[in-house]
Amino acid sequence: MLSKGMKRLEAIVSERNTLARSLHDLGMGAWFGGSLMGAVGLNGVAREWEDERTGNRIASIGWAKWTPANGVAIAAHLVGAVSLLASESYRVGHQKGVGAMSVAKTAVTAAALGATAYSRALGKKIEKASAPGSEEAAGQEEHHMSVESTERQLRWVQWSIPVLTGVLTVISAFAGEQQRPSQQRLGMLRKAAERLDLE
Repeated sequence: MLSKGMKRLEAIVSERNTLARSLHDLGMGAWFGGSLMGAVGLNGVAREWEDERTGNRIASIGWAKWTPANGVAIAAHLVGAVSLLASESYRVGHQKGVGAMSVAKTAVTAAALGATAYSRALGKKIEKASAPGSEEAAGQEEHHMSVESTERQLRWVQWSIPVLTGVLTVISAFAGEQQRPSQQRLGMLRKAAERLDLE
């Protein structure tokens, strides 16, 4: 049984997944880099404007322009990730540590997706609040308090995206280490030993 597993392992090692890996890595790189640039550069420039509403409007327009490209990057990453998971399904079930890594990666990806979606929803609120006439419609004081509260939330959420996608990058690097032939053999032996103990 173990020799069959080793043969299957060798077959997996010899398989090429260039397209899936490219989509996975390029998508994640754009997701991480775009969110970091926006949090540091775009928001930083917007805060330098004397007129807060103009600064908010500039930041909102910038983030809105980035959203379609970010969507493509996220979709590419997810397609690549699912393809890789499908091609590595044997290792997930038979190599110790790969299943736990896959669960952790899925959880962090879900958190990053949630943060990205929530960030966009808050961004649209700021965009609407910074539109001409919105202050008069809501009342100056109420409008200012509402915008300040949303801005605080948005800053935290926007910074969480590069943090989460950075963690995702580290997990992916660890997953790459698990694919070394020596690690695969060791992991499969440990998983087989665990199963024998359970029996």
